Amino acid sequence: MARYRTKNMDDTPLRPETPDAQWKSLQQGDRVSVRLAPGYETGGRVDAVTADHTAVWVDLDGGRGRTLLHCSDGVEIFPHTN
Repeated sequence: MARYRTKNMDDTPLRPETPDAQWKSLQQGDRVSVRLAPGYETGGRVDAVTADHTAVWVDLDGGRGRTLLHCSDGVEIFPHTN
């Protein structure tokens, strides 16, 4: 066991648990672009948002189904621009 342990790394989250400004502005029915990974972006419509805006249900375009996204998943959500 280490003598000088400064921080318990088991208890720290890998990503922030607070939503970005884009997440806080989302409302049910909004068209969004979802960046799941670098180079992979898809569109969809917001189906539901939790009260604290940390989790969002999105119906993905093209019949890809409905997916639950959490702000700590490393996913970016932007309002759809036309």
